[in-house]
Amino acid sequence: MKGLDLSEQFFFEIGLKMLKNKFPKYLDRIAAGLAGEGSECYGFDDEISQDHDWGPGFCLWLVPEDYNKIGKHLQIEYDQLTKEFKGYHERITTPLSGQRVGVFEIHSFFKQFTGLDDVPGKLFEWQRIPEEYLSTATNGKVFMDSLGLFSNIRNKLLDYYPEDVRLKKIAARCISAGQSGQYNFPRSIKRRAYVAAHYALSKFVQDSISLIFLLNRKYKPFYKWMHRALLNLPILGVPLYPIYEDIVVFDVKNGQLNFIFQQIEIISKRIIEEITKQNLSDDRSDFLCDYGPIIKNKIKDPTLRSLHVMVG
Repeated sequence: MKGLDLSEQFFFEIGLKMLKNKFPKYLDRIAAGLAGEGSECYGFDDEISQDHDWGPGFCLWLVPEDYNKIGKHLQIEYDQLTKEFKGYHERITTPLSGQRVGVFEIHSFFKQFTGLDDVPGKLFEWQRIPEEYLSTATNGKVFMDSLGLFSNIRNKLLDYYPEDVRLKKIAARCISAGQSGQYNFPRSIKRRAYVAAHYALSKFVQDSISLIFLLNRKYKPFYKWMHRALLNLPILGVPLYPIYEDIVVFDVKNGQLNFIFQQIEIISKRIIEEITKQNLSDDRSDFLCDYGPIIKNKIKDPTLRSLHVMVG
């Protein structure tokens, strides 16, 4: 069973009964679900995932006044719930992971990922939040939320970056992906600087995948899951997924370099085609770097537009 499904069943069969019995007056004020850190929040968990921070559990999100009144008591009751469910073992937690399930105050839950108590209000607040953190704050599933405050913040974050911020990030990724993959990777190979070549290729993979997410208006998840998450994207994700697999398994000494160069160009070409399709540029260059300044100049906010093109 996937962890998210296990969490949902655990809540409705065990957790909800506890809330009805112990906290009936607050039942329509508590949001429940599973979101945040952990592969199960994306549906990417497998048997390997079960060795830590996986198992029966869910999140309960409270407004500040309710958290101050019943938060500690609710956490005690949560901790007393059965530790095993449907044959699955108790969650094995680690100090590094922190609290992933249990009782949270709504604003504090989002603040740990965004640095803000609520939805960002200014362009620079949006621009400074890494994609990975916004992805983590909005993944998973809400099982119950009668009051609606948690879902309201979540849905506004899911509405995605303001367009000027998206353009700024697209411009920066065009420069970094083109520079690392189309330019520095082959130059490093010519110099036999293989450590630099590996890093350049990794940088290209990360930043070009980020570009694909930006073109889909979806937040790129944590690096461990960004490639897998391509399969969920309607734009470019499915056709480019296997190409990324091909280019990271290359052998310098056995003559696979031309193939890697070709695959980098295929990815870059497909991204450029989508940039053109979204009316972000009508340039005809095949070099991603050339699109950075063009897209940057489409930003309406003068302060954001004035930032260096590689600031994303």
